[in-house]
Amino acid sequence: MPYKYALYEKKDRIAYITINRPEVMNAFHPPAHEELSEIWCDFRDDPNVWVAILTGAGDRAFSAGNDLKYTAQHAGEPRTITVPGGFGGITNHFECAKPIIAAVNGYAVGGGFEIALACDIIIAADHARFGLPEPTVGLMAGAGGVHRLPRQVPLKVAMGMILTGRHITAEEAYRIGLVNEVVPFKDLISTAERWAQEIMRCAPLSVRASKQSAMQGLDLPLEAAMNANYYWVERMNQSQDVIEGPKAFSEKREPKWKGA
Repeated sequence: MPYKYALYEKKDRIAYITINRPEVMNAFHPPAHEELSEIWCDFRDDPNVWVAILTGAGDRAFSAGNDLKYTAQHAGEPRTITVPGGFGGITNHFECAKPIIAAVNGYAVGGGFEIALACDIIIAADHARFGLPEPTVGLMAGAGGVHRLPRQVPLKVAMGMILTGRHITAEEAYRIGLVNEVVPFKDLISTAERWAQEIMRCAPLSVRASKQSAMQGLDLPLEAAMNANYYWVERMNQSQDVIEGPKAFSEKREPKWKGA
């Protein structure tokens, strides 16, 4: 179905998702949240797409987070809709084991940064900036920012960003291990596609089993994490691909993954 505040395309097993409100630096208001929530559910449930690339329209911003002007204009109005999946339909969407790549094309601040943090891999344009400025407007990064950032970079670095609201550059984000690669803007999507292609060289169920095990095991003691039961590990072990992989290796050919 067509969307007003997002672009959604599927091609060669990659889902391309673009936040499409460039006139407000791709900030989110309730209708945009609803659209992205639908899109993420469709990506999760479509067996024909294996990886997603998420970006923002234009070259100014990935997303400036919450649309504060919209919020101020609608202050006091009843909020009857709770969007599944959290901010941008993704920050509280823990059921998707498919890999998601954020192609950060400019400012990723506030909820926009929280969306990027919820992705598995971040590729940043060299002019991108990251930050959680919520305390400067009387809020906090409650869509996962205060929880994900300390899990992804050293604690003191995370707390410095969280408590001051300061921005960091793409190069600094790379230095502290927050992003995987920094490239010129013109190479952003092609670089994200290269990462997607490298992921898709692997068996899709193996990728999902690996992501689920890594993410769910993060907060468990090592022994518990290694001995826990994971849905996608069971799916992988029962799949045709678990036979195809060793067979292709022994026959010195490329495997033909079925994702089943």
